[in-house]
Amino acid sequence: MAASPDGLPAMSSRIASLPDTDHDVAALAPAAGNSLGAKLPGLLLVAAITALAYALRQIPGIGLLSPMILAIVIGTVFHNTMSTPLRAKPGVQFSMRRLLRIAIVLLGLQLTFAQLVAVGGRGMAIIATTLVATFLFTRWLGARLGVERKLAELIAAGTSICGASAVIATNTVTRGSDEDVAYAVACVTVFGSLAMFVLPLLAGVLQLDAHAFGLWSGASIHEIAQVVAAAFQRGQQAGEFGTIAKLSRVMLLAPVVLTLGWRAARSGTGGGDAARNTVPVPWFVIGFVALAAINSLVTIPAPVLHWMALLTTILLTMALAAMGLETDIRKLRAKGLRPFALGALAWLFIAGFSLSAIKLFA
Repeated sequence: MAASPDGLPAMSSRIASLPDTDHDVAALAPAAGNSLGAKLPGLLLVAAITALAYALRQIPGIGLLSPMILAIVIGTVFHNTMSTPLRAKPGVQFSMRRLLRIAIVLLGLQLTFAQLVAVGGRGMAIIATTLVATFLFTRWLGARLGVERKLAELIAAGTSICGASAVIATNTVTRGSDEDVAYAVACVTVFGSLAMFVLPLLAGVLQLDAHAFGLWSGASIHEIAQVVAAAFQRGQQAGEFGTIAKLSRVMLLAPVVLTLGWRAARSGTGGGDAARNTVPVPWFVIGFVALAAINSLVTIPAPVLHWMALLTTILLTMALAAMGLETDIRKLRAKGLRPFALGALAWLFIAGFSLSAIKLFA
């Protein structure tokens, strides 16, 4: 049975505050509208926005943007001009939570442990050190700039790991608002896109060979698509190594999410002594690692991997479309320009830190 309009705000508040477990989701199912019929209007709306995002990428110039970015923009515009219908809420909530977690699990099929070997010990050390340093620096600077901790953490994750995918994965344990997610995604999109154009122009000036530039691109640019676009501008070898370096960086998403969940439990943000003594292990992170392991041990046909990668992107796009449908621009404006400045400084830090490490140790 679908939830009544009066019950929706309370339901959303309860979902945001409870731990992310199948038991909790099941307990809330009656209030959220557990039947397919209740979810269908929201799923159709999210699917329509996803289709529009893919269609817009056929326009010259817009194709440089990922469908995920376009979807959250379209969803946000729709919500703030026409308002998301109440009957669409169950499907939108389902897309934001369950479809997102399924997509993160499937992301594991794009990775293999052999990629870590290909990057090499020094390369992985540079990537891991850059990730940790950028994440800690961004959180520290966010506190200095007066940016809310959850938003700073999402910007830190998106900058240091893998853009929008990292933002929405990290938010499963950080539990920021939809506006926090939208703002963080906007930051990593803007500065990742700038990096995509700027880094290739600097490669010659900095005298970086194909290997070094590929490693720099993979270690510092935000989105996978942005890395591919930037690295291949310096040739096939740079493009291939940049892609491998970036995917190795994505592999670190799992330990980062687990660490943040552990910190949240230890700090008692989940509430009570039990929360402080329990380390949450999100099921989707376990699934992510498991599929990466399967992909490393079993030869999966290339066409299957291709279609699974496409399905993963579609599901992530649907999740971001749903987040756009829950994003209030007035709340984004209220956050001001400080988070945007944080995103800019975090981008400069990751580019400078990784370049220095490559020059010194690679």
